[in-house]
Amino acid sequence: MPLLASTAAQALFLGAQGLRADPGRRATPASVQALIEGLGFVQVDTINVVARAHDLTLFSRLDGYRPEHLKKLLEGRRSLFEGFTHDASAIPTAFFRHWKPRFTRDRARIHAHAWWQYHFRGTDGAQVARDVRARIEQEGALRSSDFEHPEKRGPWWGWKPQKAALDFLWRSGELMIPHRIGFQKVYDLTERVLPDQHALPCPDPAEHLEWACSTAAERLWVFSPKELADFWDSIEVPEAKAWCAGAEQAGRILSVKVEDADGAVRPAFALADWEARLAKLPEAPERTRLLCPFDPVLRDRSRALRRFGFDYRFEAFVPEPKRRYGYFVLPILEGDRFVGRLDPKLHRDRGLLEIKGLWWEPGVKATKSRKQNLEEALERLAAFLGADELQLP
Repeated sequence: MPLLASTAAQALFLGAQGLRADPGRRATPASVQALIEGLGFVQVDTINVVARAHDLTLFSRLDGYRPEHLKKLLEGRRSLFEGFTHDASAIPTAFFRHWKPRFTRDRARIHAHAWWQYHFRGTDGAQVARDVRARIEQEGALRSSDFEHPEKRGPWWGWKPQKAALDFLWRSGELMIPHRIGFQKVYDLTERVLPDQHALPCPDPAEHLEWACSTAAERLWVFSPKELADFWDSIEVPEAKAWCAGAEQAGRILSVKVEDADGAVRPAFALADWEARLAKLPEAPERTRLLCPFDPVLRDRSRALRRFGFDYRFEAFVPEPKRRYGYFVLPILEGDRFVGRLDPKLHRDRGLLEIKGLWWEPGVKATKSRKQNLEEALERLAAFLGADELQLP
């Protein structure tokens, strides 16, 4: 059984996730579309202490990326749609058909979940959802703010029933998000937003399983069955195990051993041509990059620890006195190695990017060249954010 050294496994994963490509290549809507198709999806998040998660993820891979590129793809060309993977994400519209099994699954799950009882307490949730859908059908695209409710329940988990109904109808595929206003979701009927995709038939279970596993494998290169299942969050681990057995028998993937960052060795699978892919990979860009907390390389925290020896936790929802590092901490990637993390805050009214804290990983020396490379990365980020001043700790 082939053994992949930790350095090879790291290079393969970063290559699969677009972090070995030249970040200085030309940025256009087409190159952003190709980048997202290569990643599979990009998580969308509301936190804006520095920039939106999707913008940071794309900027870390493409220097010339600008938010208007993504806006054009989502709202103009509709070559991407906003759907749900593990969270809200920008997803290639070519994959929409394979969201239909998820719509059916999520509709049943949400109905049975305590979320439904909580948000629709004291009301008939099914009737609220029907009423909300009927208004959109008659009036056109609407936001949550277009629906009034006598009880002021506050934001987020205090959502009014109509807001919860909009989210339910979106998660179950009846509504889509054609655009946002001030980052507020605007909802419309799926058949009006994506008529061609809406009309496509739902794939049968075997076709969907093949799609889910093969597309995940093409974006991981080295993986366990659980990592395959987790990639889209659309199939179960036993299904991924069965697919791996068949794919290995067909010669599409190979059983391998993978060395972790700490030297431990564990079994995994790799694409059959992993050696050729490794040989063709360009060298890691000679620069320091700052990754988003929701970057796909970091989404699976346990894999990041195994693969890179980087123990990362997102602390925005941790009470401030209990945080170890900060609210929205960005990992620092140097080549193929995570060398530290920093806690930034953008003061938009002052045009200032403040770095509130900086921590190097154990064993990493803060050499003059390393600090210079980090400062250059921060200057690129500040320019992207429109900040004309940088304040280091």
